[in-house]
Amino acid sequence: QVQLVESGGGLVRAGGSLRLSCAASGRTFSRYGMGWFRQAPGKEREFVAALSGIGSRTYYADSVKGRFTISRDNAKNTLYLQMNGLKPEDKDVYYCAARNRETFVIATGRHDYDYWGQGTQVTVSS
Repeated sequence: QVQLVESGGGLVRAGGSLRLSCAASGRTFSRYGMGWFRQAPGKEREFVAALSGIGSRTYYADSVKGRFTISRDNAKNTLYLQMNGLKPEDKDVYYCAARNRETFVIATGRHDYDYWGQGTQVTVSS
């Protein structure tokens, strides 16, 4: 059974950094697309960053480009999101997601993903 477990969320002051981790189990995701999304209460879940399976290409939402970095450690089957220069508007629950296919295509839609973690809260104080 596939499981994604996020960690690393917390409270940080504006301008600070956090690194989120997403540990995957039940399958090796080294060749599968993975991504990060975030969601505020009452709002739709929105795309943050994605990593293609084959080729490990990356893509970011404009709102986080230049501040966030997505990466993967295949040996640990773990996805990361390094978040620098955090702003109060980055405050959300962050979700890790994985696709059920080996592909070089980067997916930015939440319906493109088949597996989801439970989420980790990120709070940024001004």
